[in-house]
Amino acid sequence: MCHTISVLVENKPGVLARISGLFSGRGFNIDSLAVGETEDPSTSRMTIVVRGDERILEQVTKQLNKLIDVIKVTDLTGSNPIERELFLIRVGATKTTKPQVVQIVNNFQAKVVDVDQKSLTIEMTGDEEQNKALLELLRSFGIKELARTGRIALARSK
Repeated sequence: MCHTISVLVENKPGVLARISGLFSGRGFNIDSLAVGETEDPSTSRMTIVVRGDERILEQVTKQLNKLIDVIKVTDLTGSNPIERELFLIRVGATKTTKPQVVQIVNNFQAKVVDVDQKSLTIEMTGDEEQNKALLELLRSFGIKELARTGRIALARSK
């Protein structure tokens, strides 16, 4: 099972290395990691997606809470959080296939952000399922490059 963990940390050098080291040192694989400054420049939010059972999640949470730079750890897994991931996808496109690609992109409310003679670059922001669905449709045109941010998440407002 995948767990989405939000970790509020002090925005200091070395924090990311200590946290990722905690995971690797215990043999836990991080599926996704996204970090960015919050509304307060002295703090950053890390969204970490890790695979494992409840025991692994409990171990990870306890270890994270022991780190000095960690302010708060929240398991978002069961709370139906708002989750998004950004993709940039470059696909092959000819004069005849460009209209098809553009139609698919529009259906997903994505954007074409770059065009050249042989390809289109598409920006897609959505949840994991939306992004996977778009990616699968674009595979038939030939994916030349793909970059993705990793999942970011916030708990829903109460």
